[in-house]
Amino acid sequence: MFYKIIRPIARFIVWVLNGHLHVHHKDRLPKGNYILVAPHRTWWEPILFALAASPMEFMFMAKKELFKNPILRFILIHAHAFSVNRDNPGPSAIKIPVKGLRKGELSLIIFPSGTRHSEKLKSGAFVIAKMANKPLVPVVYQGPLSFKDLLKRKPLDICFGDPIYIPRREKINQDTTPTLYKQLEDAWDKLDKEQNPDFHYVAK
Repeated sequence: MFYKIIRPIARFIVWVLNGHLHVHHKDRLPKGNYILVAPHRTWWEPILFALAASPMEFMFMAKKELFKNPILRFILIHAHAFSVNRDNPGPSAIKIPVKGLRKGELSLIIFPSGTRHSEKLKSGAFVIAKMANKPLVPVVYQGPLSFKDLLKRKPLDICFGDPIYIPRREKINQDTTPTLYKQLEDAWDKLDKEQNPDFHYVAK
């Protein structure tokens, strides 16, 4: 219930601050729930992705430090967030989203690179997709990367790609992950070029 209440509020805030959220290829989203995977470019991406893929509801990972504040903890928990220790993720970082995905009610937003400035992809998304038997849906954000530019009402573009299915018999290890990484990176690159051939992400 809280998620359904907070979503229109978030949509209104985005409209007031910017007013130019454009969603592309939403028809590519599969039936049922799935895992949205994206390169991490700015902190407000999860909000925009969740709005763009509405009415689907999403769970997402949040660093454990955010849960120390009781008010923020209440908001995060009721917005389907779960705590993760970034330095030592532990098995719960896999088990919690897999369990949630298997129930079929929620989808997952995940950034395989872990942080906005990381070039090293992690295998967590692939393991979760295989264990939950859910497709990965590549998605990219193109738009302002600073709050100042956001307020200048520059366009916000969200572009969804075709689902990527990992065969149940596919092994996720050091021998197979490079191919999966390349497939995901190629999908992101294709989406960026499809949306705007002149777009180049520069970390800030």
